[in-house]
Amino acid sequence: MIFRTLPVAAAIAVIAVSAAAAAQEEAGDKVNMVIVYGDDVCPEPAAGEITVCARKAENERYRIPEDLRLSDSPENTAWTQRVESYEMVGSFGTMSCDPAGAGGFTGCTQQMINAAYKDRAEGSAVRFSQLIEAARAERLSTIDAEAAEQQARVEQIEREYLERLERERSALLPGEAPAGAPSEEGADESDAAPPPQ
Repeated sequence: MIFRTLPVAAAIAVIAVSAAAAAQEEAGDKVNMVIVYGDDVCPEPAAGEITVCARKAENERYRIPEDLRLSDSPENTAWTQRVESYEMVGSFGTMSCDPAGAGGFTGCTQQMINAAYKDRAEGSAVRFSQLIEAARAERLSTIDAEAAEQQARVEQIEREYLERLERERSALLPGEAPAGAPSEEGADESDAAPPPQ
């Protein structure tokens, strides 16, 4: 008997609560709930109305509302995920590299190309290229100082060469008297008798 009266009591309680809510709504004020973004001004309430403003960040203004962002509905699945799922549906036929189905051999080349690119991206050659690039950068950082040092050495060698050439040009040849001094041959000839005529 108690089990039969329990549903009746629950129904009466629901009717009482809904009647109380309806009476409160008729007697109470109208509530206007507004979402404002950034520094927007909250609208003024009309007569007999309560305005409640919820403030959100400015960058949320044009975004999809939070309760709609995460949805399990198939309509909200991204196209990239749909395409990826279609690619995985059947691995036979054209572009599949499978002996089953017409044109199954056509995907073998693409599969080898994809494998080669994967090996290249993950291979040790990438690390070698990074090491080579680091060595190049280190070498280029000291190249200016080394070039200036080399240039100074070359200029010093050129100066020494030009000074040596100048010394050699101004030096006397063997058997040559310095300028302004009487030559020994000239003194011997003046002492000698004049030639006969």
